[in-house]
Amino acid sequence: MAAAAALALSLPAAHAGLFDDEEARKAILDLRARIQANDETASKAIAELVATNTQLVQQVATLQRSLLELNNQLEVLRGEVAKLRGDGEQLLRDVATLQQGQKDANQNFDDRLRKLEPQKVALDGREFVASSDERQLYDASIAAIRNGDFDSAAKGLGDLLERWPTTGYGASARFWLGNAQYGKRDYKGAVGTFRDLVKANPDHPKAPEALLALANSQAEMKDTRSARRTLDELLKSYPDSEAATAGKERLASLK
Repeated sequence: MAAAAALALSLPAAHAGLFDDEEARKAILDLRARIQANDETASKAIAELVATNTQLVQQVATLQRSLLELNNQLEVLRGEVAKLRGDGEQLLRDVATLQQGQKDANQNFDDRLRKLEPQKVALDGREFVASSDERQLYDASIAAIRNGDFDSAAKGLGDLLERWPTTGYGASARFWLGNAQYGKRDYKGAVGTFRDLVKANPDHPKAPEALLALANSQAEMKDTRSARRTLDELLKSYPDSEAATAGKERLASLK
């Protein structure tokens, strides 16, 4: 009886121990399930985060490449703008040079045209209009006389009087032609030239000097009589001229 009673008392306790182990096991399994679920959730979150981070890295890399390409394009554009600016400045300089060249060309053309056009000339107290060819030939002949080249001077002045018989240079050209002939010792030619000047232009300022030069040419030809008549003409026609003063001295030397 005592043994039976002891057994009866021990059964609830054993049953209680078994219940506690089952609950603990369930609790452990549940905890494991929750931990696993949390691990899976965390892994998924980490995977998503990694994926997002990778995407962001890729986007950043793409953005960096885009920025680099944009920067390269900007540098190219800057270079092109600088080149265009340089080309524009060069173009402006070229245009300015062309404009100045055109202006100079026009000015040169106008100058040449003015030189070719007949112009008013003042010579020996007289004014007249002469062509550029007349002016150039007369000036070259006078320069030749100054240089002692009487042959060239005589030829140039002779050509001038032949080509332009009515030239305004006529009296002055004859005066210097006579001097050139005298310089080259063509006294006979000088006599004729000086006589033509006085006959055609008795009121010309060079007429008194022409008569004096004529008398000197006649004296060089040993024609003293003609020289004295010429000096008498000078003293009678132009008594107040400087040539008349020199003529008096020359006349005295011929006596």
